Amino acid sequence: MGEMRHKHILDMASLSDADIRTILDTAVRMKEISRRPIKKVPTLRGKTVVQFFYEPSTRTKSSFDLAAKRLSADSLSFSKATSSVVKGETLLDTVQNIEAMQPDVIIIRHGSAGTPHFLARHCKACVINAGDGMHAHPTQALLDLMTVREKKGRLRGLNLLIVGDIAHSRVARSNIVGFQKMGARVTVCGPPTMMPIGIEAMGVTVAPALDDAIGEADVIMMLRIQKERQAQFLMPDEREYAAVFGLNLERLRKASPEVLIMHPGPMNRGVEIDPEVADGPYAVILEQVTNGVAVRMALLYLVLGGK
Repeated sequence: MGEMRHKHILDMASLSDADIRTILDTAVRMKEISRRPIKKVPTLRGKTVVQFFYEPSTRTKSSFDLAAKRLSADSLSFSKATSSVVKGETLLDTVQNIEAMQPDVIIIRHGSAGTPHFLARHCKACVINAGDGMHAHPTQALLDLMTVREKKGRLRGLNLLIVGDIAHSRVARSNIVGFQKMGARVTVCGPPTMMPIGIEAMGVTVAPALDDAIGEADVIMMLRIQKERQAQFLMPDEREYAAVFGLNLERLRKASPEVLIMHPGPMNRGVEIDPEVADGPYAVILEQVTNGVAVRMALLYLVLGGK
């Protein structure tokens, strides 16, 4: 396995293509551990991983927890509701109190963009960004890259189509950066009200109509509408959204027979993706979840000095 010199994992922009390859190659080795009858190795015995989740999470939080446990690290989790933040304590005070207990890694999800970078400047521990506002979700992009490389055998030259609420999606931003670094082309598609102004500056192509873009895609990534980040719903209703931007079986017939269908979860079935597509033969959504554990194992191993 290769060496990575980053103490913190804050965003995809700070990772080189060589860093990404090292992470993905390490994750392949880590995935093998999860296939064993006894899914545990002593690699990080004596290390402590603390998770702060200020926003809801199912996949990211549980997979980080599993990743730590499978490497024999001690794992401790806090949510906003169960921390002293509800009593008025600042995030920095909370983290400094936890740091006084000598953790090795702090994993943070927060609704405000830049929070992990703030912690990295004030903490001795390694910091891993588990999602900050609409800014970045690097571990999701890495598991998506792993899944596509695993299924396609390569990343360079592929066409990735990201569909949905691009404006409010940290997953979209991280995948745009990550896939482009690895040589893929990225197209984005969604309602104009959910498309960031000037997104072309990120090097993507903007497709106004899903039906026109779907045929060129090797990988289609569907995103949910992030109502919790919208001041108001930016489409007349979900039925209209599904009719224009939802991925259904009829629309899927226009895609390549080797296309991969991805979704970072949680899915809103019948809105951005129909159940028949989500559960169909082209979908690799559960493989994404499986690879999420492997990628997060790899990151814990690498930031703590693994080689």
